[in-house]
Order: sequence, then structure tokens, then C-alpha cells
Amino acid sequence: MPDFTVTPWHVEGDIDYDKLTRQFGTQKITEQLHQRIAQVAGEDHFMLKRGVFFSHREMDRVLEQYQNGEKFFLYTGRGPSGNTHIGHLVPWVFAKWLQDRFGANMYFQITDDEKFYSKHDMTLEDTARYALENALDFIALGFDPKKTRIIINTRNIRTLYPIAAQIAKRINFSNTKATFGFTGETNIGMIFYTALQSAPCFIEDGPVLIPLGVDQDPHFRLTRDIAPKIKKHKPALIHNMMIPGLEGPGGKMSASDSSNTIYTTDTPDMVKKKINKYAFSGGQPDVAEHRRLGGNPDIDVSYQYLRIFFEPDDGKLESIYTDYKSGKMLTGELKQILIEKINSFFQTHQKKREEARDKIQEFLYEDR
Repeated sequence: MPDFTVTPWHVEGDIDYDKLTRQFGTQKITEQLHQRIAQVAGEDHFMLKRGVFFSHREMDRVLEQYQNGEKFFLYTGRGPSGNTHIGHLVPWVFAKWLQDRFGANMYFQITDDEKFYSKHDMTLEDTARYALENALDFIALGFDPKKTRIIINTRNIRTLYPIAAQIAKRINFSNTKATFGFTGETNIGMIFYTALQSAPCFIEDGPVLIPLGVDQDPHFRLTRDIAPKIKKHKPALIHNMMIPGLEGPGGKMSASDSSNTIYTTDTPDMVKKKINKYAFSGGQPDVAEHRRLGGNPDIDVSYQYLRIFFEPDDGKLESIYTDYKSGKMLTGELKQILIEKINSFFQTHQKKREEARDKIQEFLYEDR
């Protein structure tokens, strides 16, 4: 058995990101590349500094093209299998920063068809409903409505299908089977699906940069292979780490596991109860031991959520790390910091999320 599994549909185990980078054939984001991104963008981003975004495919090429006067566009997305959770927000928030810094157009693909194919208990009506609900979370982050379009696969198939057909003709079943492990029992919707997920890469005639969770990379390995065959730019990618569920190492946060997940629609009381009850602790069994030995923030889920998303201030994060590791800060105190941070973020986000209901038509892509 492998130590961990990372596919677009299943993530399990304690992921070794150095090993995963070698397996997927991606490039680590070096300190040199990190500094170059910050220089060209005009500012740094805490997710880059902390290695939350750790890997890429040709990010350096996109920067070089940009500096030579060739703008890129952005593309990311969401498979609507349930409510949005905090793990989904990571690439979206980073994409918002990229849009702001580079003035890029943004395409957000909601793959309601793929979740219908892959989830036996979901209807198209279910995925369509979640598609619109998930879109509200995306809009709430503040993307520019003049430069941002939301693509919903079943609604925008008129635009997507001619591009997908060009892609599908050039990806053979052997490569798809080898990449995803499909069997004779796999439905043909899943087999074709990569062509549809690839389509937004070519919706504009120019370079594209895709911020995404590393689990989605296999789709775009195939896309990059066929891009020259249709005389298009290979999509460039920048990958974020998987965000662990509340119960700790062993996979990623999942929209279908409510006790292991913080949803953007959770109330303050729900957030408090979930973190206090379920958040994996790096602390010692009792207070005396914790004061004597200290905690381990590197495995503590509350600290990891602060590091990944909820505490952008490096000085404050370092102080929390030091206090927890020394035993000065207890697990309950660390959890309380996270609870307050999440609920403060949600207070604003949920208000903007409701306001987005009146704005959604501005963002929806119109087939031509």
C-alpha cells in the first residue's frame, strides 16, 4: 500500500509533498521563483512565503511572458458536491490576489456534470443547486465583475463543447486510463470529463495560469500534452497543499463529511463546537505535561488553519507558534484564537455572500 493517495476524487494519508512533486513531475517553488513572483506582482503573499503554494508548472514562463508585454488570464473552479468549506477558499483567495496584482481576466468553472458522474447519490438538480450556492462564496471574495465570469458546465455547454471536442479527439483512452486508473466499470461521462475541464484553458487565445489544489493536477497534465497539437499555449499551474480536515492528517477537508469540515455557512456556535470537539490537537494529555513539554504546532490543526489561511500576520503567527511549543499557550487557548479568527472572517464573508445573490447575473458567462 502507498503511504498516501492523491487523485482528483480521493485524497488519503499523510502527504509527502516532496515525493508527490516527483510523482506528478511538477516543479517545487524555489525561493528564487517566490521572490520573482513577489517582485513582478509588486508585493508578496503570505501563502507563498509559508509554502501553502508549493509547486508549479511553468509559472516562470508566464511571468516572463507578462514582463514581455503578454498578459495572462486566470482559471480555477469548483466541483459542486456540497457547501463550500474553508479549504475551497485557499486557491480562490490567491486567485483574487493574482487578479488584483496582474489585472487578469478570471474564469471560474463549476463542474456540475462531473459531480453528477462521480457521485452516485447526486442528481443533476442537486449539483445545479450547489453550483449556484458555491458561486456565492466565490463572488463574496471580491472578484472584479468586469473581469470575472462564472462558467457552469451544463449551462455553458454551447461554449465549452467545441473546445472540448478538439481536446477529446487528441486524448486517447490508454492515457486517460493510466492517469486516473479508470476501469471497465467507469462511466463514459468520467472518461470524457477531462476534455471539459480543459476547455476553459483555451477560452481566450493567450497564456492561462491556474491556481488549484494539487489533487487536480492530473487533468492538466493531459491538457498540457495536447495543447501544442491544437496550437495553443500550455496551461501554467500553481498548486496549493491539501487542507486537512478537522480530525487531522490522513486526507483533505471534504464537503461530504460535516463533522470534519468547517463550511462557510456555519454559524459562530457551530464553528466553536466543531473546533473544540473535533480539531486535532498537538498538545499533551494534561495541562501539567503541556506546560512541561509544550505542544507540537506542526501537527496541530488549529495552528495549521491559522498558518494556511486565518492569520496572515507573520509576527502574530510566530508568537503563537513559540508560545504553544513552549507550553505557555494551552490547546484550548489556541483553539479559541482560531474560533475568533474564523468567526470574524465569516461575519464579513456571510454578509457579502448574501449580497452576492443580487449580483450573480453580472458574473455568469453568456454563451455566444
